[in-house]
Amino acid sequence: MANLDAQAEKYLQALNQMPPIHTMDHKTVREMLSKAPQPPIESEVLSKVEDWMIPVSKDAEIKCRVYIPEGQGPFPLFIYYHGGGWVVGDLESTDPSCRMLAHRMGCIVVSVNYRLAPEHKFPTPVEDAYAALQWVYEKGSSFNGDVSRLIVGGDSVGGNLATVVTIMTRDRKGPSIAAQVLIYPATNLKFDTESHQAFAKGFGLDRELLFWFRNHYLRHKEDKHNGYASPLIAEDVSHLPTAFVITAENDVLRDEGRAYAERLKASGVHVEYACETGMIHGYFANMAFFSKNIERTVSRINEFLRTTDVITNRNTKIKKCKGCLECSLNH
Repeated sequence: MANLDAQAEKYLQALNQMPPIHTMDHKTVREMLSKAPQPPIESEVLSKVEDWMIPVSKDAEIKCRVYIPEGQGPFPLFIYYHGGGWVVGDLESTDPSCRMLAHRMGCIVVSVNYRLAPEHKFPTPVEDAYAALQWVYEKGSSFNGDVSRLIVGGDSVGGNLATVVTIMTRDRKGPSIAAQVLIYPATNLKFDTESHQAFAKGFGLDRELLFWFRNHYLRHKEDKHNGYASPLIAEDVSHLPTAFVITAENDVLRDEGRAYAERLKASGVHVEYACETGMIHGYFANMAFFSKNIERTVSRINEFLRTTDVITNRNTKIKKCKGCLECSLNH
């Protein structure tokens, strides 16, 4: 029996009345999501929010949105990759959450609008994610960022891209990343865990939809065995940045997120893990239904980054982690 938060139940009741996304054309899905009402921007006071176009190859560029908090700085730089199965999602879908991250933690957040599949299949989104990191490293000091304190993070496939970027920076000798924050990340495109069966339908990310996303993203079946697509099965995950892995209790991706945290720890990486009780996949990008839950997650991220000395103490009230199924593999 699922342990669903009351807000999660309300959200699922509305979501499950919509036509299944996996039965639709990807362009139709994008158009439908673009027309969805957006919650009003809450009073997260920031110094500046600015869009930049950045080069990702000789003939292409992508948009990034930079959120600069108030204060003296220089600020840590948090590069954020949105979710959406590599097929949907954009800067607007995670705008409220990125504003909260920047304001509550005193970080410059750089939200990355990587190119989407199926027009741009694997590994293009991965290479865009890495190019954005390089751009932040090269240009971050110009907007009061501290490039010695780079953080990468994201939700769902954004979490996938974030952790893959950490492997790429190790393999490619930089830039150096201080920490990774992975929110219900996709880590293995085999889709073979117990949680994939337990939450296969009706919990916000149906198993059939996962296959729809994967088929749009990968060039061929062999790609799912590539460590840059499925970091859980990468040959080597040692010498990676300290990590905070957050999963949702009622999510097909829960078990592979926890498994990745366990593999990092076994490889000598400092890692903390938390499972958000009652939550479902996608909650972190839905301020309309889950504002309090997002606040709690941001507080946990803030506490993690402070205790690992990635960000300095601020006059921000931090809520201690309570009530999660499992908290910190290091406890």
